[in-house]
Amino acid sequence: MTAPIDLTAGDIAPDFTLPRDGGDLVSLQDLKGQAVVLFFYPRDDTPGCTKESIGFSESLDAFKESGATVFGLSRDTVAKHEKFIAKHQLTTPLLSAAEHSTCEDYGVWVEKNMYGRKSMGIERSTFLIDAEGKIARIWRKVKVPGHVEDVLQAVKEMNA
Repeated sequence: MTAPIDLTAGDIAPDFTLPRDGGDLVSLQDLKGQAVVLFFYPRDDTPGCTKESIGFSESLDAFKESGATVFGLSRDTVAKHEKFIAKHQLTTPLLSAAEHSTCEDYGVWVEKNMYGRKSMGIERSTFLIDAEGKIARIWRKVKVPGHVEDVLQAVKEMNA
């Protein structure tokens, strides 16, 4: 296994083209000219991931008004995303990185240790990408309470 990629603010965000709920493909290249928030989360329908996804959905209009498009991203399939969206009335588009190469490109595919058991998984992280495609800010090992508000404030400051 190779060492995880260590992106920092100012780096060009790794491009991707991924399927989203509803069947369309989303490419970062196609989003140039606008700010993008990518929040990586471990799994659909788990407590923290559900709270985070609901939080971004509840603030989606505020993100749009502040000039940012928001996407959630996990390794779950599009079909699982669609069930998750329906169950919790989510409005944030969810991308499927089932092959996990996008997770590796962003350095969020990491070894986790839970109760002494090691496994690979997504480290809850958020990336704010500016209109030129550069990473403006990174949040790693995200704690859900207050996170959406922090990201929204950063978007507002960046686009002020």
